[in-house]
Amino acid sequence: MSPSIRWLLAATAMLAPMSLQAAETARVFKTSGCGCCLGWIRHLEENGYTVEATNMAMGSLMKMKLDAGLKVGQTSCHSAIIGGYFIEGHVPAGDIARLVAEKPDAVGLTVPDMPLGSPGMDGGDDREAYDVLLVRRDGATEVFAQH
Repeated sequence: MSPSIRWLLAATAMLAPMSLQAAETARVFKTSGCGCCLGWIRHLEENGYTVEATNMAMGSLMKMKLDAGLKVGQTSCHSAIIGGYFIEGHVPAGDIARLVAEKPDAVGLTVPDMPLGSPGMDGGDDREAYDVLLVRRDGATEVFAQH
């Protein structure tokens, strides 16, 4: 993990206990003009999170993902830092709340790709089954939730 990502995660973790509001802030990193990113942000806001969104160039965003400990194939279109964890892709707000409450020793959660029916990927009646993966600090993953 790069020093800048470590600093950002450490700063977020130090601020989180200061107030309930700080614990509910999602720092989202995305490219501009992405509709599914906006849909996921809306999902977070509807579930009580305050969102601070930052647009980035795709190359810089991908570097951030890899520096955080994700591997190629574990990424999606947007990333976030919530409660000191790295959240990648269309992770449901309930799974994020569970992660922050349980506090496992991990980098965070990822929903690789963009499964139809996941938060922000509205598909009407069409839905794909998908897993939310917990990313351990050594890069190993395990299924955290199934939807």
